[in-house]
Amino acid sequence: MADVINPVIQVPAQLSSHLRALRKANKLSQAELGTRLGLSQARIARIEGDPLSISVDQLLRVLAALGVRVILESISAGQDSTGRGTATKTRRSTRPKGDW
Repeated sequence: MADVINPVIQVPAQLSSHLRALRKANKLSQAELGTRLGLSQARIARIEGDPLSISVDQLLRVLAALGVRVILESISAGQDSTGRGTATKTRRSTRPKGDW
């Protein structure tokens, strides 16, 4: 449960599973989360499936609706938050921002 409460997200692919886990930890269906945000259940499903399709502002709104916030934490160059070396390359998405 601690990983759901304080997840460490290092690559974009991890965001999808964490969003879903946070929603479930809050005992919310996709429809209920959508109602909080003024979105359809289908839109929440798309966001969970491809969270890179929304803007940072929209992501922060989803996270706020789930009762969490983003905290940026410094780590040593070449290491992840556990102190292990990282080999992940950063990739910039070329997709346009999604509409709500």
